[in-house]
Amino acid sequence: MAKTASTPGGSGKASGAQKEKDAPPPPPEPLRVPVADSHTHLDMQSGTVEEALAKAASVGVTTVVQVGCDLAGSRWAAETAAAHESVWATVALHPNEAPRIVLGDPDGWSRQGAREPGGDAALDAALDRIAALAALPQVRGVGETGLDYFRTGPEGMAAQERSFRRHIAIAKEHGKALVIHDREAHDDVLRVLTEEGAPDTVVFHCYSGDAAMAKICAERGYYMSFAGNITFKNAQPLRDALAVAPLDLVLVETDAPFLTPVPYRGRPNAPYLIPLTLRAMAEVKGVPEDTLATAVAANTARVFGY
Repeated sequence: MAKTASTPGGSGKASGAQKEKDAPPPPPEPLRVPVADSHTHLDMQSGTVEEALAKAASVGVTTVVQVGCDLAGSRWAAETAAAHESVWATVALHPNEAPRIVLGDPDGWSRQGAREPGGDAALDAALDRIAALAALPQVRGVGETGLDYFRTGPEGMAAQERSFRRHIAIAKEHGKALVIHDREAHDDVLRVLTEEGAPDTVVFHCYSGDAAMAKICAERGYYMSFAGNITFKNAQPLRDALAVAPLDLVLVETDAPFLTPVPYRGRPNAPYLIPLTLRAMAEVKGVPEDTLATAVAANTARVFGY
């Protein structure tokens, strides 16, 4: 970010604007029917886990699913779920993590810092460790895995697909839900699921497809989890998808600290903001808030087996 010139009054105004952007949004009106945040990253949020859980519970978000994106994060997810009754874990290598392991990460973009290329052997070794974590009882899902063609170019696609296929096998081996990250890769994600044979439970996290894809997911019994971007002005295709998604296949999530719902877009997201997204979803579905909350609460418990 470019620095603001230090003119009289200018730096103060810029500082005030930045402080507002960094400030957590106020708590929304509590939900009457408790729900779960089906996908969050507590390890990327400010404050303690205990503070985040208490704040979420105060507005009716009584369960959270902590999602792993790399080895360190997956271990942390499993440890945090073991330590907190209201937290469940998923473990995986994010689609963008697999190419970094295979091809190297000289810029240190990921949280592991700069890394040398490890090839397929290093990826397979990392996946073995994910498989071991997936066997733990507090780990209820394998993800987020899948394909991401937004951040990873053609050179990384083979590593992503190799990783995705192994995650599918791990989910089936341990009877855990498969949590999918699908960014600009809809056709290939659906293709790989068909070729490998999908696990019994599949969740498209932060659903990003259109209404036509939602119908395909519904036919296959795949769950669709919607995040705060359902509230964005340019997200009509997501709202169209939600409109046709069966109520018994819908989840709600934050993907916090990302995708903060309107009117707080751009500020830090956290599980306590789930009510904003759920209310927007209820409006799209044309059902009462309590009806949707009851459905997503039951769906999330069914998906993650708690």
